[in-house]
Amino acid sequence: MERFDDSFDIRQLIPFVVNRGHCAHLGIGFHDAGPGWCELALPYRDVLAGDADTGIMASGPIFALMDMASGMSIWSARKTFSPHVTLDLRVDYPRPAKPGETVYGRAECYRMTKSVAFVRGLAHDGDPEKPVAHIAGTFMFLDGA
Repeated sequence: MERFDDSFDIRQLIPFVVNRGHCAHLGIGFHDAGPGWCELALPYRDVLAGDADTGIMASGPIFALMDMASGMSIWSARKTFSPHVTLDLRVDYPRPAKPGETVYGRAECYRMTKSVAFVRGLAHDGDPEKPVAHIAGTFMFLDGA
């Protein structure tokens, strides 16, 4: 596994991560990052609504947002782009996102062992004090680090 020095910045990976695959399809974009954390944004689109009558964003895109933010927080904490898999990702939804609003997902990698990363975070639609979702997850490294 190639390790980066202290100059590693998760922003280096943005063109390769959020501009492809399911992130690009859902419209997930980069918002902010720091050591061991990452925040992504999921702009509202009608196609993401779980119920067209209410306009409330479905839980699936929010789950995908938080899974991606979690993975990127791990890369930021490890200072490397390394493979890992989601072992467990628990998402609790205390309330629905407001129709028409961007949902922001921030995840923090708060602990790592030799083979597992532990992540926590939240999603909100403009006010982190009123979260749409809380997450807790574990991720297994595939590189034998």
